[in-house]
Amino acid sequence: MPSTPQAPDTPAVSLSTLLADPGLGLEQIAGPREDRLVGTIGTTELEDPAPYLRGGELLLIAGVRLPRTDEAVDAYVRRLVEAGIAALGFGVAPVHDEVPPALRSACDRHGLPLLRIPPGTPFVAVNHAAHQAMAQARHRELREVAEAQAALATAAARPDPLKAVLHRLASHLGAWAVLLDPYGQELLAAGTRPAEPAVEQLRALATETMTRVRWGMSGGRAQPPTAAAEHQADVHLTVHTLPAETAGTTDGVFALGIAADRPPTAVHRSVTGTALVLLSLLTTPRHALGTDTRSAAALVRLMLGHDPVEVAPLLASAARTTDTWTVIHGRLTTSHAGPASRPGADPAQLAALGTALNTPYLDVDGIRLRGLLPAGAALPDLAPVARLGWTLGLSAPVAAADLVIADRQADRMLRHAVAAGAPWALHREQELSLHSLVGADDAVALARARFAPLADAPAPGPAVLLETLRTWLAQHGNWDRTAAALELHRNTVRRRIARTAELLDVDLDDLDVRMELWFALRWLPGERLGRGEGEDD
Repeated sequence: MPSTPQAPDTPAVSLSTLLADPGLGLEQIAGPREDRLVGTIGTTELEDPAPYLRGGELLLIAGVRLPRTDEAVDAYVRRLVEAGIAALGFGVAPVHDEVPPALRSACDRHGLPLLRIPPGTPFVAVNHAAHQAMAQARHRELREVAEAQAALATAAARPDPLKAVLHRLASHLGAWAVLLDPYGQELLAAGTRPAEPAVEQLRALATETMTRVRWGMSGGRAQPPTAAAEHQADVHLTVHTLPAETAGTTDGVFALGIAADRPPTAVHRSVTGTALVLLSLLTTPRHALGTDTRSAAALVRLMLGHDPVEVAPLLASAARTTDTWTVIHGRLTTSHAGPASRPGADPAQLAALGTALNTPYLDVDGIRLRGLLPAGAALPDLAPVARLGWTLGLSAPVAAADLVIADRQADRMLRHAVAAGAPWALHREQELSLHSLVGADDAVALARARFAPLADAPAPGPAVLLETLRTWLAQHGNWDRTAAALELHRNTVRRRIARTAELLDVDLDDLDVRMELWFALRWLPGERLGRGEGEDD
């Protein structure tokens, strides 16, 4: 059976395109009117061409060996339909003056579109028109892919590259795109979110796929990306694991999930492939750790004894103009303390956190997190970090000289968030407050005098008693929230508060006393930003 081979990756052409070509004069005379895709054009006069068909063909015949009986014609059409051809074209003249009625009836009966090819249209013209349309469609696809790839590359160079790449991908696919960490937790998403059953099925599909990748990586070999697909009602679900940079971890890799209302096209698959490469680069531990020469130089200087104030400018991005920092403290909640709760820094976990917080300066040890966020940029969206199971406390933006103070602020905000059951808490400085109405010298003197009786306190010592009092006051005297924030038993908190009240000789049930102590705590040396001993406001 002679047939013109299709060029590699040549897209299909719709049957309606050929019917609309005035130069061909084709007419559909039988079969369903639904549009179909034609992958190639074939001509044959075999009595049974079905064994030689691959599916998707527009098969052209002149009826030289068309069966003579209605039953045989019916069997002929049935075998063509079973072979999966897209349509049948019948050339009128010179063998037949018109399309045989038996053929028309059989095509109607078996649901096969039948085209009448007029005498003035040679088969080669149909072939040429089809492949010309395929070439044009291929050119449009290549242009669309090139434009989408350029847009993705531009998005990857933006200040928030992960979010920008996901948004661009979701926009191009007309779908919901979500980035999942190795434990199936949602990091970032873009596009219209589908119904919750589809989201849950997509997450389950991703977890199953990443588990297979994790087993593959346990052998110490780099794991190629893996894809999986399912349907949920009218939603097409696809999961792609990101290419793994190394096989040094058995915790798996990130995954890209896509939920769309139509199956992926060849263009969509190509664009998704580009996005996968970019997302892989943006989520690797190497990227998250930011191992650039400036960071390395800063580490060397610190280890050789330079002051942090001198080193901090090396860590500030060139795109940021302010040398201020926000200190972050974090605690992983018990409900999420799975593989990520091991002591030490898991590279996959570190990459996930660095990606979500948009900073490379992180120290993760089991369920504890401390980090530095260059404060010249906008505060990142903290919701993805909360979805990973972390509770955060953030300091006010400070200069490098006040990082020690900001560290205490972040620790207190973390305890406040844990006690309140909030995903995060931010320390805020007020421009006008009671503190601004009292001179610094008087306030510091009051603080020292008020807490002087604690100086010789026995174990657990004055620092522990002060921190317990500070946390208890911040929680408005709530024993349970204070215990949760300090990770102590409530009876231990009660004993410490009672001991503190005894040493200070105060009644902590008196609100005036509580207010005075809270004010004094804020003015203890080292608690106020930018104020040295003896400085005035």
